[in-house]
Amino acid sequence: MQLFFHRFDLALRHTFTIAHDSRRVQPSLIVELRDGPYRGFGEATSNKYYGITIELMIEALEAVRPLIEANPLTDVADFWQQMAPHFQHNPFAHCALDEAANDLWAKKRGQKLYEAWGLSTAQNPLTNYTIGIDTVEKMVAKMQELPWPIYKIKLGTSDDLRIVRELRQHSNAIFRVDANCAWTAQQTIEYAPELKKLGVEFIEQPLPADDWNGMRRIFLESALPVIADESCIVEADVKRCFGYFQGINVKLTKCGGLTPARRMLAEAKTLGMKTMVGCMNESSVGISAIAHLLPLLNYVDMDGTLLIANDPATGVTFDFGKVIYDQENGTGANLI
Repeated sequence: MQLFFHRFDLALRHTFTIAHDSRRVQPSLIVELRDGPYRGFGEATSNKYYGITIELMIEALEAVRPLIEANPLTDVADFWQQMAPHFQHNPFAHCALDEAANDLWAKKRGQKLYEAWGLSTAQNPLTNYTIGIDTVEKMVAKMQELPWPIYKIKLGTSDDLRIVRELRQHSNAIFRVDANCAWTAQQTIEYAPELKKLGVEFIEQPLPADDWNGMRRIFLESALPVIADESCIVEADVKRCFGYFQGINVKLTKCGGLTPARRMLAEAKTLGMKTMVGCMNESSVGISAIAHLLPLLNYVDMDGTLLIANDPATGVTFDFGKVIYDQENGTGANLI
């Protein structure tokens, strides 16, 4: 195998604001693995919250280039395990490598990735479309710009209930809300009944990741189910979240890729928890990788390509929330 890097600055269609960050450009690294005529692609974005830069990802991958390029890639899970000790402090880089490995492996088998995994896409969930924090007028305009069956609304302001009430006046879509750790337990419990009346399906990560006492209280008292995001990063966190959240939102970049994500989703299902996968404003490379996990999910947030204006790749597309797979094998992603 040969290892290549492609760096991109993804331009967001609108300034994207959440409770602890605001950005208009998203730097991204696409990893390419080549083996003869086959090319596999994977992606991870930089992230200030987790201290990940494009330079740090490239540095981590370059450090193990000889090991990567010497691997026959006959077993993707085994490849992930061999690489794991080298990426303990950079799961984002491991994610990009693992996505590329899965893509290449499935292409060499002549199958789409979900087919190579033995999955059926007959019952895939629809993806939501995210509305970042802004003035109510601009949030409404974003909804009107792209009518969609499910909206995820970013919250974490001093006026969150009013925002949801106002948005509800302009849409009959399902709402999900994500506070990105900005609320207290008391706020969450007080907001939940009103949010439920407003057609909100669930609340994502209302409290800081380490507030387990607060989350236990919410788990027992909230009128709406709560999904873990920042509290569920790696495989060991799934069991930790049981009894504190009704479900988990797995981010491929945080856990290290598709391989550990599949294990996390399987464990959550065994525990009777709802499963979700979210994105990090990736291009069609990262979003297409997520698409192959859909048969394992109750919910999905894979709107990254809908939020950017200069997608450097092709891959899955959308029809009113439904994922349309590309005809290509593997994940279906290719650089333009």
